[in-house]
Amino acid sequence: MAAVLAWLDGGPEPERPLLKAAVKESLSALVERAPGRSVEVRVPPFGAVQCIEGPRHTRGTPPNVVETDPRTWLGLVTGVGSWDDAQASGRLAASGSRAGEVAGLLPLL
Repeated sequence: MAAVLAWLDGGPEPERPLLKAAVKESLSALVERAPGRSVEVRVPPFGAVQCIEGPRHTRGTPPNVVETDPRTWLGLVTGVGSWDDAQASGRLAASGSRAGEVAGLLPLL
């Protein structure tokens, strides 16, 4: 995690396997904090999960989706970045009436 935090602070980008592991572990932590299938959180190319209790989504494009890049996601997870700033800059897309609930679950660390 030290390499990820250093990267978020302007250091060199960690190797791909480390980024993948950090994203996957943080997505798992999100699901532990808010189990369910109402909102899909996507961090391509490393992972996607469904979280937050409520109506279950099973086919096609989910009605509530959060999508962002690994750097932005890890910044939100660690408290380095802000949801509003990421959304305003276009680095984070949140669609659907419940997608914003993910913001209330962050940071995870």
